[in-house]
Amino acid sequence: MTQTVTSSRFGEISYTEEDVLFFPRGLPAFEKNHNWILAGEEDSAIKWLQNIEEGDLALPVTTPDAVMPDYNARIPEDDLNLVGSIDPQDLALLIVASIPDSAPWNMTANLRAPILINMKSHKAVQVIALNEEYPIHHVVFPENVRESMKNEAVKTAALEGEAV
Repeated sequence: MTQTVTSSRFGEISYTEEDVLFFPRGLPAFEKNHNWILAGEEDSAIKWLQNIEEGDLALPVTTPDAVMPDYNARIPEDDLNLVGSIDPQDLALLIVASIPDSAPWNMTANLRAPILINMKSHKAVQVIALNEEYPIHHVVFPENVRESMKNEAVKTAALEGEAV
């Protein structure tokens, strides 16, 4: 059965029960929010983890390989048991991004605390990877790309008469 959630970011979103990711312990800072769906443009590397209980709550996420191709988080066994599988074929990872509104070129990704999803049961949990070398604020774009994006934003703002 199709249901809808009204999102402040996307308007009305239709979803089915199979689309819902269930977080038994919520997410850090959102422990009371257990049901989420993925929303966003089909061809975008950034998706939004949209809460279906609160339409104003959405977090930008992406796959780890979009940020770090050799990412290989070691997941605690308790968290694997919580989502109900230790089979890598059943599992997927997402990472939460932080995208500053006024400076998207300074986007960072939390490689230290990926979201583990059991694709069969749709159970999910944000975990603390055992890899201590992974930072919480990994800069996504190299310096030259960040500079180029910033310069482009300044040019566009100047043409439109805005300040950056």
